[in-house]
Amino acid sequence: MEFSSFDFLKQQDLPSGALYMVATPIGNLGDITLRALHVLNAVDGIACEDTRHSAALLQQFGIHKKCLALHEHNEIGGAQTVIQHLLNNERWAYISDAGTPGVSDPGARLVNEVQKAGLRVIPIPGASAVSGAISAAGSVMHHSEGRFQFLGFWPNKTKERDALIQDISSSRKASIFFESPHHIKETLALLAKNLEPDRQLLVCRELTKKFEQLVPLQAQEVANWLEVAESLKGEFVIVVAGRSANSDETPEHSSLLLWANALSPYLGSKEIAAVLSQTLGLTKKEAYQIALDAKSE
Repeated sequence: MEFSSFDFLKQQDLPSGALYMVATPIGNLGDITLRALHVLNAVDGIACEDTRHSAALLQQFGIHKKCLALHEHNEIGGAQTVIQHLLNNERWAYISDAGTPGVSDPGARLVNEVQKAGLRVIPIPGASAVSGAISAAGSVMHHSEGRFQFLGFWPNKTKERDALIQDISSSRKASIFFESPHHIKETLALLAKNLEPDRQLLVCRELTKKFEQLVPLQAQEVANWLEVAESLKGEFVIVVAGRSANSDETPEHSSLLLWANALSPYLGSKEIAAVLSQTLGLTKKEAYQIALDAKSE
């Protein structure tokens, strides 16, 4: 691909001996950035989560580079290969199957190994399902005062799932997570059961793809929507509004929050809850809620 019309790209410093973490499309090929294309054309090699998947993308843009498979099962070993190339003063890029590497995709361990070797890592930002969902979440994010927590993929294990539901239910931050089409119905029904009826959600399906769908709902509307939804196929991003601040907090609650806030810089939520429970005689549930409230402020 020719970049003669984009002279500003030529001003981009591309140091050698560096790893470039390059964001790729999450659905629509137009998600790719000019800078990403410039970097992918300039590097000596590209490490890919799936070389077969990436080959189609690179071919679409006329990029022909040597590629190395680097995924969750060989990330540490693959990182050492990349490091050897970087030590030879080469430039290498890493791309995952979709979106920004290291965001619920392989890449974090690769970055860690490269940085441990004293080499530079350069982010090339672009498409992200997380930021895309946030930008369209409107009142969900406004209600949460713009604060959010990203929870990755929804867990399958019951214990982890129950802990996450409690976290989402208690947090005043918006919660964002990924879910597969195989479990989306069960997950949404479970959330609706455990949230206040008026808690707001945004269900995003197939972001930037042909059949993209964004559905704002209240928890009490989830069951009806699941019954009439035309399709539950594709990848999902769910955004859940944070818990409303209780405007009728009692003086006792405010006092307990002061204790929890004093401990918050030094202890995690579970440790704070243990201290409050043991010293003030609160139940474990009451103490943990106070600890979560403190962390959310």
